[in-house]
Amino acid sequence: MEADPAGVEQLKSLAAYRHCCERICAAWPGFLERRAARLEPHPLLGNTPEKITESILEDLFTSVLDWPLEGFNPQVERADIVLSILGIRWLIIEAKRPGSLAWNRSAVDRALDQATRYASEQRVSCIAVSDGVMLYAADIADGGKRDRVFVPLGSSDPPLDLWWLSVQGIYRTRGFPQGASFRLLPEEPMESPASAPGPDTGEVLLHPKYKLPARCFAYVGDHGNPRTWKLPYLNLDGTVDTKRLPKAIQCILTNYRGARVSGIPEQAIPAVLARLAAAAARVGHLSPAASNPALVYQRLADALRQLEITTES
Repeated sequence: MEADPAGVEQLKSLAAYRHCCERICAAWPGFLERRAARLEPHPLLGNTPEKITESILEDLFTSVLDWPLEGFNPQVERADIVLSILGIRWLIIEAKRPGSLAWNRSAVDRALDQATRYASEQRVSCIAVSDGVMLYAADIADGGKRDRVFVPLGSSDPPLDLWWLSVQGIYRTRGFPQGASFRLLPEEPMESPASAPGPDTGEVLLHPKYKLPARCFAYVGDHGNPRTWKLPYLNLDGTVDTKRLPKAIQCILTNYRGARVSGIPEQAIPAVLARLAAAAARVGHLSPAASNPALVYQRLADALRQLEITTES
């Protein structure tokens, strides 16, 4: 028998997974029709309101997926949407105006910041953001985010990855998140200035010293408490801070003592190193892009090999 390290075949053997996929395939054409109708511009509305995105998501989760209508809860505390079963909250969704996220990475980052804060306040470990054009979901884990699902909601092919957001899939850990990372959609539709989405005015919590949001740190213990944010390594616009990045790496590799590193739990160290390594790769400081990397990046590469960590730039 061939090895199944990612658990793909094991997943396919689950009756709940097969039934969910059948439901998605059967319901998807009708969902696309209703979504297209909701996205039609209305002459009296001007900018398309977030309510349309919420309606699209309600249809997605209660018609395509298997969430009961009473489990789809809009406006819970500060969260736009909370999905729950028997009072247990499983997923927090930040809904934005149609088209405001799919082609705007900075807007996605701000929406994720909001969703993550609300999830921290409500003790929920899975978040999602959507603008009715795409849906991206992630688990909050190891002081950061772990990709769970990315779905273009206008896809003609039924997206079976939605299983991971179903009632039977939401509580399971996704062991093979290939294809689940967020990415900008390839083509932005032409819009008139009147229909273009307005600016995102959502509040963002900043670190009092660094004046950066949580997404700029390699480890975040509590998104609502900046004192638990460790190792700044990104600039406000999401680019790599090339001055702080090597210092963040050194804090892990030169001060590691086997238990905690500046308040970072040992079990989170591999995920933190993976984030820092991905940033280093983005700016060409790791092999093979760097023919003669600095010592700190050589040590990082050695640690990655030792811990068997793979990264994507």
